[in-house]
Formats: sequence, C-alpha cells, structure tokens
Amino acid sequence: MFPPVVRTGAGPDTPVGPHGAGARRGPFRAGERVQLTDEKARMSTITLTPGGAFHTHKGYLQHDALIGADEGSIHTNTSGQLYQALRPLLSDFVLSMPRGAAVVYPKDAGQIVTMADIYPGARVVEAGVGSGALSISLLRAVGDAGSLHSFERREEFADIARGNVETIFGGPHPAWRITLGDFQDQVVQHEEPGSVDRVVLDMLAPWECLDAVATVLAAGGVWISYVATVTQLSRTAEAIRADGRFTEPEGWESMVRGWHLEGLAVRPDHRMVAHTGFLLTTRRLADGAVGFTPKRRPSKTGFSQEDLDAWTPQAVGEREVSDKRLRRVARDAASTIQRGSLPPEEAQARRDALAEGGSIE
Repeated sequence: MFPPVVRTGAGPDTPVGPHGAGARRGPFRAGERVQLTDEKARMSTITLTPGGAFHTHKGYLQHDALIGADEGSIHTNTSGQLYQALRPLLSDFVLSMPRGAAVVYPKDAGQIVTMADIYPGARVVEAGVGSGALSISLLRAVGDAGSLHSFERREEFADIARGNVETIFGGPHPAWRITLGDFQDQVVQHEEPGSVDRVVLDMLAPWECLDAVATVLAAGGVWISYVATVTQLSRTAEAIRADGRFTEPEGWESMVRGWHLEGLAVRPDHRMVAHTGFLLTTRRLADGAVGFTPKRRPSKTGFSQEDLDAWTPQAVGEREVSDKRLRRVARDAASTIQRGSLPPEEAQARRDALAEGGSIE
C-alpha cells in the first residue's frame, strides 16, 4: 500500500489558463495580502479585512480605505503617516511566509528555473518541498499546462507548503500534486520510466537517488540538485561521474550584493546575501550511452628543486625579520602578559633573561 498522493489541483476538466493571474491585477480586494511601506522604507504585510485596521505607535490605517483602491496608491493614517500600498512580489512573499523548514532563497530559485531550463508545459518532479518556496517558482514556470509532482517525507511540511502555495495562487494549483514518502521509493511508482523532463532535488543525500532519477528522467532531461555543503557537492558529483548515465556535472554558487543609492553616495551595501547553497546540474544520456569525463591537460604530480626554491619567503616578497627585532618583540610580549600577574622581582628576572638571549619556562 503506497502513501497517499495528495492532489492539490482541480480536475481534468479545469480550463487551462494563467492560474492566479487574476488576483495580481485590479483594485485591492478583501482577503488579499498588501505590502505597506512607510516614509522610512519600513515594510509591513497585512491581510485586508473589512472593518480591520493596521496599528502602529504612530496611529492606524483603516483596511476599508485600502479595499477597492488601486495598487500603488498612497494612503495616510490617523497621524499623517504616509504609506504606499503594493501587492507583495514573490521574493517578498517567500522571505516573509510561514515556514517549517529553511526556504530556497529567490536568488537560488531563479537560478534553478533558468539553469534547469524549466519551461511552460514541462513535467517536473521535485523532492524536499520544505515550506513551498521553490514549488511556487516551479509552478509559475511550468504553468497550468505543465506538471509538478512534489515528494515530501514529512506531512507537516507538506501542509505548510500547501498553505503557502494556495495563498499566493489564490487556491489549489491545477498542475501540482504532492506525494508523501521517500523520493527514491515513490517516484518510480508514480512516474513512468523516461517520462519526466526535469528533476529538482533539495535534500541531504541526492546521491542516494541516482537509480530513481535515471529511471524516470527522459534522455536529455536535466537533473539539478541544491545542497548546502562542500562535502555534499563533492559526493554528489563523484557519484554522478561513477554512474555513467549522465553528462559531466557542473557546480556553482551565486551571491547577491545590493548597492546603496543616495545622491552621490553610491556604494555596495555593507551586508549581502552570500552563501546559501550550491547548485549542481547534469543531463541524462540516452540508454546504452556511457558518459565520459572531458579530457584536460595533465598537471604535474611532483615538484623539482626549482619549484621549491620559487616559494621561499624571500622569493614571494616576505621581509626577513632580524633576530634583534624578534628578541624585542618577545620582550614586549613578556612584559605585557606578565604585567600584574607575577611578583615584580620574578617578572624582571624573566625580562632580563629574554634581553640576554635566553628563554623562560
């Protein structure tokens, strides 16, 4: 008996169209999420409720003033504070949505969609749903006519992801379904061999899924993995090479640095979104084909005396430190460390020993 397949979309007779697009256009509606930004660029996200109000220490703003207003309008609260009202972008929603597991950051989700070539109508399988951040980006890419089959081991994570997906799309997405259970066991039960266009794995041990991925992925299909550590990246790449059914893997990471823009004060921000994870891609070869590692110019495995001489301190520009300077620095260090921690006579005796070129125990 297989774990249940949770279908989150509508039935086969559901008309194909840009699901959720209607909720992104027109005036604000009751029940919709709205992002308010004040004059100090502080952002708050609220859900519009008839009769509700957004309160701060500087007054409040009635929700009824926003319901029916155009997106991008400016509103004033009871104390004269100005707010601009906009619908949250996907990146805003992902970073503020309820989460049970760490989310895939927008910078990585964008890389996954582009570098894995997720296209409208594609059949995609995903493992490690987490909080649904990546699922949202994948659903936007495959569209209503595509298919995203997500696999998640923990039911509570699946529930959180389902809630977030339905929030941003305004209801169940017709292209999405979730299966509870281990990916490598379940995907071969629910997907036909060679029927999947793209595989996206966000999990601890992607190398354990080699056979399952090779079974369901079509020839030429892309497999992309998102991993957190160097050891995961290395082990996954070596497993792919050893398997022989895939092309040479490629790995990378992306970093995003914002810029401060104010008049002539244009400079990089002091903070940036640096390492979040590594991405690794490979493609399925045709049945019977055996992968190979691209030939590279062989590197030297040994070192000559000339090589060793080239890496002396003097050769690389290091200044030689005299013995006299070393003794002076040692005296300073001894004086600093021992000051106040030893009787004066003992401290002076140690300093004298150092001054004469001796040592202290």
